[in-house]
Amino acid sequence: MANIKSAKKRIKVIAKKTMRNKMIKSATKTSIKKVISAASNGNKEEAKACLVAAVRTIDKACSKGVYHKNNASRKKSRLYKLVNKMA
Repeated sequence: MANIKSAKKRIKVIAKKTMRNKMIKSATKTSIKKVISAASNGNKEEAKACLVAAVRTIDKACSKGVYHKNNASRKKSRLYKLVNKMA
């Protein structure tokens, strides 16, 4: 356990940031799963609508520093490829 005041504060700040990152990652994963399930059901219109929402959440997570830009780009690319293959 930390004894120094600044170290105690860092523990609080890190816990808060970890919780925020976990919430953002969870929301992103949920939106990605919605796209995948819509695509696997063969519902192209729903998949496209979910894709827009998923890309938005991925971009937000990237801008907040939760995901690296290349990681976010890879996730978006895989989703676009999945939806575009449904022709």
